[in-house]
Amino acid sequence: MQVYKFGGASVKDAEGVRNVARIVEQSKDQPLLIVVSAMGKTTNLLEKLTKAYFNQEPEAVSYFEEAKRFHEEILNQLFEDTSHPIFDQVANLFVEIDWIIEEEPQDTYDYLFDQIVSIGELVSSRIIEAYLGISGLPSQWIDARNYIHTDNNFREANVNWEKTAESIHASIPALLGKSILVTQGFIGSTSENFTTTLGREGSDYTAAIFASCLNADLVTIWKDVPGVLNADPKWFDATELIPELSYLDAIELTYYGATVIHPKTIKPLQNKGITLAVRSFVDLNQHGTIIKKTNTTLPVSSFIFKVNQVLISILPKDFSFIVEDNFSHIFNVFAKHKLKINMMHNSAVSFSVSVDYDEKNIVSLIKELKQQYDVEFKRDLELVTIRHYNAQTIARVLINKEVIMQLQDNYTCQMLIQPVK
Repeated sequence: MQVYKFGGASVKDAEGVRNVARIVEQSKDQPLLIVVSAMGKTTNLLEKLTKAYFNQEPEAVSYFEEAKRFHEEILNQLFEDTSHPIFDQVANLFVEIDWIIEEEPQDTYDYLFDQIVSIGELVSSRIIEAYLGISGLPSQWIDARNYIHTDNNFREANVNWEKTAESIHASIPALLGKSILVTQGFIGSTSENFTTTLGREGSDYTAAIFASCLNADLVTIWKDVPGVLNADPKWFDATELIPELSYLDAIELTYYGATVIHPKTIKPLQNKGITLAVRSFVDLNQHGTIIKKTNTTLPVSSFIFKVNQVLISILPKDFSFIVEDNFSHIFNVFAKHKLKINMMHNSAVSFSVSVDYDEKNIVSLIKELKQQYDVEFKRDLELVTIRHYNAQTIARVLINKEVIMQLQDNYTCQMLIQPVK
């Protein structure tokens, strides 16, 4: 049994959907579950819609119309028969957004985000399942929200693994093999049946959840890159494909911010010994990267870049030290404001962290921290993490850069840097 995950780039247009059908055709004779993301940049567009609606800005309507037009164009290119049920199914899903935005917002931003942005995955999975059907591939659409059960932590929901496994075991094994199952990444539901999301880029995690509960043999994530590279091509011209990775190295890379795989994806697969493949949907002849239990170490130095970083330094207001009680309070404040720490360093009199810049959450975080501490912060920084570093790799990333803070151990070097003025 296999699980395929197709991201937004793989289904960004009609030709992308046709390519998905070609890939699926090669595996049609074995039990297969497909997890799909929203098409193209739909998630970003629906996020802008949510912000505009929450702030009662007129752009919300134009974002909504843009999202509808984008999907209508794809439908018209894929389906010659305009009476096909898919047209009504997609229209009805967008009506759910229409119902929300025609009233003034009464709920929290995070709750509204999940109800609106999740429509992207529901629409894309409906379109792909319908296209597989007219392509002669027996398929069935299933709603991930009936299977992935979460708490009420909207935008970053935590999975109830016991209840999720129970729901998946109850019905999905009987469906596998009869047809190709198509479901949504990124989304789940609460015990009250409110839609939740699992965090940005959470579709990889969804694939791992289903694979773990179904004891799959293989999970394949289809990307627009040849596999896991030692650096993002946006930053380095000369990148190298890593043909094989251990679970541990993959977990470390995603922990430090490598974007090719969602950070929560690896552990459920490692627990069951399920192999993960990262392959190119552009060139099906390439084998990509295999992640599995192996003693193979990372063959090359790997670089992870995170831009738009903020350095926040927290100091006692009196003459005391930063001690364990302070850390407990500080970490709770960061969790409360949903800011993840990317790098941290403490001394006797200060605690410094690097986080992604999020204006709304950082302003509220600093306001709360200032009630108890002196707080300093510095914007527009970059965080570079090098796994299996050496002097040459460090020098490579410091051209015309100044180091603000640096941490390193035997395997990993992290540097918070800024351009030299």
